[in-house]
Amino acid sequence: MPPAFTIPYKQAEEDALIKQAMADPQSFKVLYQVYFKKVFRFILFRVNDKELAADLTQHVFLKALSNLSGYEFRGYAFSAWLHKISINVCNEYYRKIKREQTILLDERLAEKLVEEFTDVNNILDWETRLPEILEQLTEDELTLIVMRFFEERPFKEIAEIVGITENNAKVKTYRILNKMRSMFDTLK
Repeated sequence: MPPAFTIPYKQAEEDALIKQAMADPQSFKVLYQVYFKKVFRFILFRVNDKELAADLTQHVFLKALSNLSGYEFRGYAFSAWLHKISINVCNEYYRKIKREQTILLDERLAEKLVEEFTDVNNILDWETRLPEILEQLTEDELTLIVMRFFEERPFKEIAEIVGITENNAKVKTYRILNKMRSMFDTLK
């Protein structure tokens, strides 16, 4: 793994790194070192395999480097652009191998999502049916749920990553939660 660098504190610092990398591709190494760990964890959560996550992370950075000339600041952090590429790379991978996306669903993460739905009486029902319900979501729906509840991202960051407004991210997420509640009710 590359050495840890801190994520730029100010947008101006990040912009300077990006402009430098656009002018000299060798300078992209700094952006890679700054964001590698964050992108790797983001992908690892989706594939649950360290070697595969490392390979896909490399693919993300290769895509980012080759498309850097087309990057322009639109009010979102550079990391949001990288995460958008990461989502696309993961989705491409799962389509290529014709397999369903897997999500690492440990007890702590499941409890966080279950808290959205339950009262004390039906917690066990939710915990046992949650994997089946998550399997029925589309890739886009699952991505929003994972980012919000498993990765604990704020709506503003989710909006930046998927390229929608913050309000739209909230509305879509709560619609998905309502859909999940309906699925739970039909499984009873």
